[in-house]
Amino acid sequence: MNPRNLINSRILALLCVIFLVLVLAACGGGGGEPRIEPPPVRDDCGSDSVLENGVCRQFALRSDERIPTRFVEDGMPVSLEAVVFRPLTGERFPTIVVNHGSTGSGSDPDLFRLTFTHKPISLFFVERGWQVIFPQRRGRGLSDGLYDEGFTPDRSGYSCELDAALAGADRALADLDVITDWVRGRADVDTTRMLVSGTSRGGILSIALVARRPDVYLGAVNFVGGWIAEGCGDHLQINRALFRRGAAFPLQTLWLYASNDSFYSLPYTRGLFDDYAIAGGFGAFEEFTRAPGLNGHFIINDPDRWGPALDGYLGQLP
Repeated sequence: MNPRNLINSRILALLCVIFLVLVLAACGGGGGEPRIEPPPVRDDCGSDSVLENGVCRQFALRSDERIPTRFVEDGMPVSLEAVVFRPLTGERFPTIVVNHGSTGSGSDPDLFRLTFTHKPISLFFVERGWQVIFPQRRGRGLSDGLYDEGFTPDRSGYSCELDAALAGADRALADLDVITDWVRGRADVDTTRMLVSGTSRGGILSIALVARRPDVYLGAVNFVGGWIAEGCGDHLQINRALFRRGAAFPLQTLWLYASNDSFYSLPYTRGLFDDYAIAGGFGAFEEFTRAPGLNGHFIINDPDRWGPALDGYLGQLP
């Protein structure tokens, strides 16, 4: 082969590889979020304690509980895992339900079994007198049942196809309806002051849920919400449809997003919020910038950024 032709062919091959990588990045690996970013500072304390002056200070009472459901799979009753963080004193608390996202591309079943809690969120709310509950939907963490929130037919990863994705979201919302009833029935919950929140898939589910349960929730806090990554298949139809469901909620919601998000650019999410508002939804869209090099999809890890906005939102609740 002519040396010049050989060089050109190698350059072409390299460009093809780069293009493939960019396409996969745009599709978000099938619609989920990347693995959870490690905490910036390791404190070696438990999930209910925080490091202060070299000593672990307990800030909450953690309990691991089971939620009975109406679901039956393979002839067996299904119960769900919930992790509860209660303030150290008191008997009845305003309560926020915080919903997990997905698991990257959906291609690693080992990640399905990880229980989601989040110390910055727990600490923020508990220190303001709120109880925090992290439910795990079917097939996630230690919950029973099949994890089936919109997979491809061979279950090799999350589907970016409209019908499969919305069917998966409907299954998740059915779980959240059951979870809502369980939380509302707890003796330690002030049922006049309940919120729902979540990150990524948990964020968009929270917006959709409050319109289904306006009799229960005062609002929703959406951290970087979305069901399918920007650029992946039917992403715009899917994300727009789920957010539009939430537009019927008559009270304010809070949307928290950041630049340099590997799944959702700020122009894209602002567009989704604008569409939500045009459909009748009420809310505030707040955008942030993380430290250089950090993925904006994990803005939930930066309470110093979103804390003032969230305090303002809590302060205007009815």
